[in-house]
Amino acid sequence: MDLIAQLEAEQIAELSKDIPDFKAGDTIRVGYKVTEGTRTRVQNYEGVCISRKNGKGVAGSFTVRKISFGEGVERVFPLYSTNIDSITVVRRGRVRRAKLYYLRSRRGKSARIAEVTNYKPLKSGADA
Repeated sequence: MDLIAQLEAEQIAELSKDIPDFKAGDTIRVGYKVTEGTRTRVQNYEGVCISRKNGKGVAGSFTVRKISFGEGVERVFPLYSTNIDSITVVRRGRVRRAKLYYLRSRRGKSARIAEVTNYKPLKSGADA
């Protein structure tokens, strides 16, 4: 293993975050820590993951898109952010591409994504 990958693996182990196996097309719920004044609370942000960037590394991020009051809202989350409380996969989507930017121009039924019913989770050591 080269030096950069080794340092990155050490940083990920130090953060000890439990990141589920998800990809573009999956509907996910992100519990994000919101600070208002002196109080901190967890606010859920649920939507379709339309892209993953920089893989499973420390610099990785993902974009979640949801429709809020008839308006499309996108938010980019760093994968290993300290402000992310939890990431849960609500449903698995069956898509044929890595970036779903075409959903930005779609509305209603044409923006639907088929659900995967026979999903098999990846083994933890297979993609490391």
